[in-house]
Amino acid sequence: MSAKRYLFAAAAAALALGLVGTSANAAGLFTLASKTFKDGQLMPKKVSNANPTGKAPNCVGENVSPELHWSNVPDGTKSLVLLMFDPEGRAPFGVSHWVAYGIDPTKVTGFAEGAASKDSDQYVGGKSLMGVGHYSGPCTPPGQTAHHYTFTLIATDFAPNELPPGLTREQVTEKFGSPPSPHVKGVTGLIGLFVNPYPK
Repeated sequence: MSAKRYLFAAAAAALALGLVGTSANAAGLFTLASKTFKDGQLMPKKVSNANPTGKAPNCVGENVSPELHWSNVPDGTKSLVLLMFDPEGRAPFGVSHWVAYGIDPTKVTGFAEGAASKDSDQYVGGKSLMGVGHYSGPCTPPGQTAHHYTFTLIATDFAPNELPPGLTREQVTEKFGSPPSPHVKGVTGLIGLFVNPYPK
C-alpha cells in the first residue's frame, strides 16, 4: 500500500470511529511525537520484538518500546487511550501490537524509551494479539514493503480507572459507542515504518 493510499485509509478509519483529527485547545494542537523515530520514517531495529527462543525469526530486535510524548491535551480529557496497530499485518485483519488506556494526563505526559516494554502503573494494560498488555514490537515478515505501524492517541472522558484491564483493541473501541462518540475529546497519532530485512 502506498503512503498516500495508507493515509487515506487511516483517515477513513478515524472518521468511522468518530475520531475527526488533531484537536486544538487554547494552548495549541494536540500532538503525539517520538524522540526514537520521526513520523513517517523508519523506526530503529531495536524496537522490533525480540526472538530469545529462536521460534520467531521475523522478530529481529530487542523489543525496546519507543519514546513517546504528547502535548496540548484537549480540555475535558480525563484519560488517554494509546493503540499501536499494523494495518498490513496478517492481511486483511491487521495486527494489534499494544493496547494501553487509563493514562492520566495530569500525571503522565509520555513514556521514556523502553518504559512500556513491560507492565507499568502509568497505564492500564489491555490485550494485544500477542496476549499481553505491554508493548510488543514489529515482527514484519521478510520480503514485504515496509509496514506502517500506527500509534493513535485518543483523549477521552473516561476516568482513568473506568475501563477494566485486559481489553482488546476492539473491546476498547466498542466502549466509545457509535460515531461521532461523545467520549472522544480529540485524537492524534504518528506512523513508524519497519521492514525486514532491516537496512544495514
